[in-house]
Amino acid sequence: MTFFTTKDGTQIFYKDWGPKEAQPIVFHHGWPLSADDWDAQMLYFLGHGFRVVAHDRRGHGRSTQTDTGNDMDTYVADVIEFTDHLNLKNAVHIGHSTGGGEAARYAARAKPGRVAKAVLVAAIPPIMVKSDKNPNGTPMAVFDGFRSALAANRAQFYLDVASGPFYGFNREGAKVYPGTIQNWWRQGMIGGAKAHYDCIAAFSETDFTEDLKRITVPTLVMHGDDDQVVPIADAAELSVKLLKHGELKVYKGYPHGMLTTHADVLNPDLLAFIKA
Repeated sequence: MTFFTTKDGTQIFYKDWGPKEAQPIVFHHGWPLSADDWDAQMLYFLGHGFRVVAHDRRGHGRSTQTDTGNDMDTYVADVIEFTDHLNLKNAVHIGHSTGGGEAARYAARAKPGRVAKAVLVAAIPPIMVKSDKNPNGTPMAVFDGFRSALAANRAQFYLDVASGPFYGFNREGAKVYPGTIQNWWRQGMIGGAKAHYDCIAAFSETDFTEDLKRITVPTLVMHGDDDQVVPIADAAELSVKLLKHGELKVYKGYPHGMLTTHADVLNPDLLAFIKA
């Protein structure tokens, strides 16, 4: 197992596969998952000759179960240290859900030459929580409910999320994959309860508006129009308007976890964008 230690002593687990001289693709996972959520993409792009890199965010997966620093600025500071350590240049950064926020803030703050392109998949930007400035956002009561459910019975809460809205398995006629549910639950339960609890605020209350405006590289925004976790109207449709070089691709009927359920469609689309 490969780890990188940050300046504050946090150990970050990561995978780094493929030729070191090849163009890197860096994957940023969603809450409360791990680098394993990118298996379908890492194998696909490895097969197309890329260097593929994915890390477990602090408090998630195999990384240190931190009780502090579970906020977006620290997550991105970790990524900056990590990508500097591996000297990743001209990289494509792909983020899903919470990882989309992480990828966006990193792309906005990265040193020149580090980022070639960015992709935000079912991503949380610009901001999720409802407020006077974001009247169509998700009410704070929903996120308070997440916190209460996590604190009361994290194992059951994670099973309910994976079995229902995350993959759209609660939709009539949906084909349900028990292994996919179990893998989501496995990834979630490996991580730290305190870090996951804190991360709910990080993914719901962080405002990425200025980050999106600062990104200068071509950015693809991919979103399913049946995303029950991060509704498209208050996410992708707003984000693409803030990006200098943004492109929106909408997937009819696709759920939040479409990178897993529809990898056969999304992977070729990602490859086409990267090669364009």
